[in-house]
Amino acid sequence: MSISADNLAQHLKRGLSPIYLVYGDEPLLVDESCTAIREAAHAAGYHERQALTVESGFDWNGLFHSTQSLSLFSERRLIELRLPTGKPGEAGAKILMDIAAHPPSDIIFLVSSGKLDKQARAAKWVKGLETAGEVIAVYPLEGAQWPSWIRHRMEMKGLKPGAGVVELLAHLMEGNLLACAQEIDKLSMLLGAAEVGLDDIEGNLSDNARYNVFALADASLRGEPVAVERIINNLRREGVEPILVLWALAREAREMAQMSAMVADGQPIARVLEARRVWTKRKPLVTGALKRLSVNASQDLLRRAARADRILKGRGTGDVWQELQCLALCMSGMKPGTCNI
Repeated sequence: MSISADNLAQHLKRGLSPIYLVYGDEPLLVDESCTAIREAAHAAGYHERQALTVESGFDWNGLFHSTQSLSLFSERRLIELRLPTGKPGEAGAKILMDIAAHPPSDIIFLVSSGKLDKQARAAKWVKGLETAGEVIAVYPLEGAQWPSWIRHRMEMKGLKPGAGVVELLAHLMEGNLLACAQEIDKLSMLLGAAEVGLDDIEGNLSDNARYNVFALADASLRGEPVAVERIINNLRREGVEPILVLWALAREAREMAQMSAMVADGQPIARVLEARRVWTKRKPLVTGALKRLSVNASQDLLRRAARADRILKGRGTGDVWQELQCLALCMSGMKPGTCNI
């Protein structure tokens, strides 16, 4: 049977299958699925564990005999087989099919692998394991899935994410699940069970240069094009990742687009600032930007941020730093045609 990684926990509560195959190209999620199976097996009395990795010259016959022999201590066992390439070869495929055809009653057999392509998923050994047990396919998170995954993981660690924290982590870490998990673990160790604010995230970034992205956003909102050019040039020279610069600017662009639309609908700026929960110390800054940027100008900022994002991800052509500079200058009030890039 094939089950999703999201449904694995519910499946394990109902009972264990004799065989599991977990595969995917997101190592962290594959490992965590295997850990869940391992812990459920231990709780069910499978206290002896044998872990094997398929490498050149692997003894497939030895694996088969191990699954058919009694445990040294007559205990139920968990046998884990790591198959990094997803290709057991002819001899390995035959052994896996033999194990699937006659799964031992005192053993749980767990196979983990990297990504399996369409041809590999149709292989007889995969179908055999699926017939005898469960197959769990693990897929990388899509962009829209990141915020909920981050929030859930932070809450599991006892952390309560404050405003903007989940969005910051999602934007900075998208595509690197392991780094994101490590960042959350670090916050947990530093803060314990506590609320996490943007200041906590900023305070734990690896170099001080990253703070300047917030200075860049503020200079843009204040309408200071000279300062904008100076800061963004410094960021580029210092090797700051453009994704961090884009996050800071895109966040302000989204807020300005939403607030300028509310002002255009006739809402007083003071009420808009309260509705959007703008910090007191930033209210003069944002008020000035709202008076300077029209709805159309704010929408243009969003389009420019989206274009920079496409270039950054290799889906568009151009120089991402030039796009970021033009985005920041337009936010500062310069007309698009006058961006000196």
